[in-house]
Amino acid sequence: MNSSQGAMLTCNISYDQGTVPLITVYSLVLAIGAPANFVTLCLSLVKICRKNVLSVYLFTLSLSDLLYMGTIPQWILYVKNHNKWTQSDTACQLTGFIFFNNLYISILLLCCISTDRCLVVLYPIESQWRRRRRTAVMVCIGVWLLVMMVHLPVFFLSSVKSAKEKNDSCFETIPMPPLVAKFNYARFSVGFCIPLFILALTNLLIFRRIQASPCLNIREKTKVKYLAIAIILIFLGCFAPYHLVLLSRAIAFSLYKDSCWFEEKIYNASTLFLCLCTINSAINPILYMFSCESVRQEFCREVQSIRNHSSRRSNRTDSYILRNGQTSGTSVYRMEHIASEN
Repeated sequence: MNSSQGAMLTCNISYDQGTVPLITVYSLVLAIGAPANFVTLCLSLVKICRKNVLSVYLFTLSLSDLLYMGTIPQWILYVKNHNKWTQSDTACQLTGFIFFNNLYISILLLCCISTDRCLVVLYPIESQWRRRRRTAVMVCIGVWLLVMMVHLPVFFLSSVKSAKEKNDSCFETIPMPPLVAKFNYARFSVGFCIPLFILALTNLLIFRRIQASPCLNIREKTKVKYLAIAIILIFLGCFAPYHLVLLSRAIAFSLYKDSCWFEEKIYNASTLFLCLCTINSAINPILYMFSCESVRQEFCREVQSIRNHSSRRSNRTDSYILRNGQTSGTSVYRMEHIASEN
């Protein structure tokens, strides 16, 4: 997104530094995150059909991450071209809109997941009757709509200048427009601090209850402890640096009429920290799905089931050929179709 409020780009920003690290991180996130989120999407869909409430949030989280993964090639090309946007302004706005929607949808859904886990641990009997898939679906829809409605004014109603008037850049709010500065204060407080408090509180309550439970052994309690620590540390590592930069840029804009000197010093760190936010999209499936032993076992059962099904279908086809001689391609297709139905 480009600068608004009629401000011309006067800051002397170098776009040549950090190109290789950014492209490397984006490429790794795409290579790891896309298949991991696709598998998580499928597994969570299976568990939703089995009336698992938590999987509704995991499914929505993976769906949002996959949608963002589709925009990563655009960001890689943009960084490779030294921040020269070669497509339309609308494509720039839409790509940025998808990215920041995913960023805060992910943050809010992580809060929903931790809250849901906390309710199950603290109130196992009550939550069994009160937790409903329909409620989880409505919460997910509400999160999507809320985040989209908050970002719409910034991305599409803020008199954003043409990218061609801004040296073909995209998503570079330098110098920072007043609307974006105010928005950054809200993003830091509501989009980062409050979710961080929710994550810390819910995981602390989960940890305390598990530690006091006589039904779990030391190994299981240790696993819960490290999972809670990992959730908080990953959240801080992925989101804290970028939001601290947002806050510092907003403060500099508020204190100085010309904040270009600060923008020039912090720009490289800002782009790197923005890239770090995307790592969360690749970590989420590993943290919430594949780290769970029951999920890994279910995944292995599903894969084994597919293999067994394929093996039975192949054996039935071979048996039919041995009994009736070589068949045509159409006959083999029909036999495979019959075998799959059985």
